[in-house]
Amino acid sequence: MLMRTDPFRELDRLAQQLVGPGTWSKPSAMPMDAYREGDEYVVAFDLPGVTADAIDIDVERNMLTVKAERRPVTKADDVQMELSERPLGIFSRQIVLADTLDTERIQADYDAGVLTLRIPIAERAKPRKISIGVGSGHKEISG
Repeated sequence: MLMRTDPFRELDRLAQQLVGPGTWSKPSAMPMDAYREGDEYVVAFDLPGVTADAIDIDVERNMLTVKAERRPVTKADDVQMELSERPLGIFSRQIVLADTLDTERIQADYDAGVLTLRIPIAERAKPRKISIGVGSGHKEISG
């Protein structure tokens, strides 16, 4: 049987073992994407293997905090682990939201291991046209 080794993957695995899993006081980071789509900001977090009830989303003022916990899968007593590379523990990410976002109407969806937050842009931050009024106090001079 031919086996290939990747020295960088081994270094990553060893570093993860030394650092250990994330805890509530020292969580590990989670990868994310953030982009604007029309009149809302979209933030997507990769959380494979995390159940929806293990995700906690909080907003305080303009600070968005997402915490998730990937718990170990319970195994039968006669199972012997040969390889364990998937990280377990607590994952967290904090994002400072702009004042132009409407934090009262954030929508969260979780599908296929991806948590997607949609944050609408506040009405006051959207571009708008300002009409110019013609005052009635102007008089025309004729002469």
